[in-house]
Amino acid sequence: MNMIEVNKLTKDYGHGRGVFDVTFEVHKGETLGFLGPNGAGKSTTMRHLMGFSAPQEGKVSIDGMDCTRQHHDLLKKVGYLPGEVALPDGQTGRQFIQMMLDMKGVRDGGRVEELLERFELDPGCKVKKMSIGEKRKLAVVAAFMSDPEILLLDEPTSGLDPRMQEKFISFVREEKKRGKTILLSSHIFSEVEALCDRIAIIKEGRLVSVIDADEVKHGLKNIFTVEFETDEDYAAFTHSGIAPESGDRSARKCRISVPDEKTNAFLKALSKVRIKQISEHSVSLEEYFMQFYRGGRKFQFGGMSHA
Repeated sequence: MNMIEVNKLTKDYGHGRGVFDVTFEVHKGETLGFLGPNGAGKSTTMRHLMGFSAPQEGKVSIDGMDCTRQHHDLLKKVGYLPGEVALPDGQTGRQFIQMMLDMKGVRDGGRVEELLERFELDPGCKVKKMSIGEKRKLAVVAAFMSDPEILLLDEPTSGLDPRMQEKFISFVREEKKRGKTILLSSHIFSEVEALCDRIAIIKEGRLVSVIDADEVKHGLKNIFTVEFETDEDYAAFTHSGIAPESGDRSARKCRISVPDEKTNAFLKALSKVRIKQISEHSVSLEEYFMQFYRGGRKFQFGGMSHA
């Protein structure tokens, strides 16, 4: 069951800014990582899901509710942590928390104290005197205090020190185990790898790839560098149907990308030639991501072509 659906979302702000034909879904109990640099369109998508902005084209919905038309109903069901935290300076942290509880119609604020203790936040001081990290922690408390089933987390650890980042990641892991549905946008590879079941990569407002986290954990693809004993061995291998990414005939070396489903064919081709040396390298999420940002090539991974 899809709890979050983004279908052909387009919002063009001009000069190449905005989001264009973005489509993805987040299943019930799943954490989807929304990975891209600042300005790629992550926050724009989040704002549409919260109903703060209306699509020019397409539709966004959460738990079957239209995010634009049913904006107020969503506020009671969704925990939202914005990328840029803007808080009312005239209030204390405690007053802000109470205001948010009232807006959500939450009478039992019992989880507030647990969160304040966990993230080591004193809510008694004025918001305007809080550090960036303290304001971020206050926003974390506000997002989770009503125990929502659906969470939209936009660059959630931005402004937190490394110790608090670890605390937050541990906390979200616990929320995942409780069955929460989470859309988490980030530009931090380790954060996405640690928390997400699937990963959607966005570039210049367009979705360019959606991959399973298991692919990341096992290496998105394996790259082999093979050096052959003779020129004849090199020629026999390169004409075996296994197409190298690159080759150097004079050095008798070639570099080959091998998706899992091609492993048997690769080994069969190797068994028919003499090999001097072979080395293996697995592609990480960061390497995979950077390939999209180095140019407009298409890449073949796991049987899928990603533009």
